[in-house]
Amino acid sequence: MEGIQVSTEVVGSRNQISVIRVGGYIDTTTSSELERALDSLLKQGRFYIIVDLGNVDYISSAGWGIFISEIKSIRENGGDLKLVRMVPDVYEIFELLEFHHILDVYDSVDEAVNKFEALEAAGKPVAKEITLPKAEAEAQVAPEQPQVATAEQAPAPQQDVQLAGQQGEVSPADMTLVEKIKKIILTNPEYGAFKIKRELNSMQYGFTKVSWFAVRSELNRLGLTNKSKRQAFASKAA
Repeated sequence: MEGIQVSTEVVGSRNQISVIRVGGYIDTTTSSELERALDSLLKQGRFYIIVDLGNVDYISSAGWGIFISEIKSIRENGGDLKLVRMVPDVYEIFELLEFHHILDVYDSVDEAVNKFEALEAAGKPVAKEITLPKAEAEAQVAPEQPQVATAEQAPAPQQDVQLAGQQGEVSPADMTLVEKIKKIILTNPEYGAFKIKRELNSMQYGFTKVSWFAVRSELNRLGLTNKSKRQAFASKAA
């Protein structure tokens, strides 16, 4: 594996935000360089941090561990750490590990900067509001409550996620993009954005070619960005 390249810069209207740009692989042998860059910012009292992963092809458990181990300290100091520009393969692992419950992800540095500044201007906390993974949420449900209560907590928009059922004999290839995505989720709720993108580009779905970012954008709009929400949606429609 090749090495790692790490650089930092300051951005934002008041230069209050730090960007760590990373390239290469983040594994056991290279993660220490990223960790040093992050520690240096924290020692300077810089807690608004964006990590640009656009040129990172692989992140091992050691790499993910750096982000997770530091996030508590960052948020206790009124800041946050946001990840941007993850390539599809890296995002798939991120979603599989369910780190989306802990860390915010954005498509660009500018988008993350705007989020920091908008929240700051509104006097709101800049940190992501952590949502519990499904297993933890179920553990907090009182024993007398039916199991389905947990599924109903998934905030999938009622009108937007109803699959024109509904569609009668309409072929999947003739459906709109949103309808195709919903149909794939009904069959494979464990699929993330990258796998949905690959499924769309199959004969069954008329070889629909769409970018990973476009798929993820639709999932965000539908409120189906993580596996537990997609599973809840699929179980409701069953």
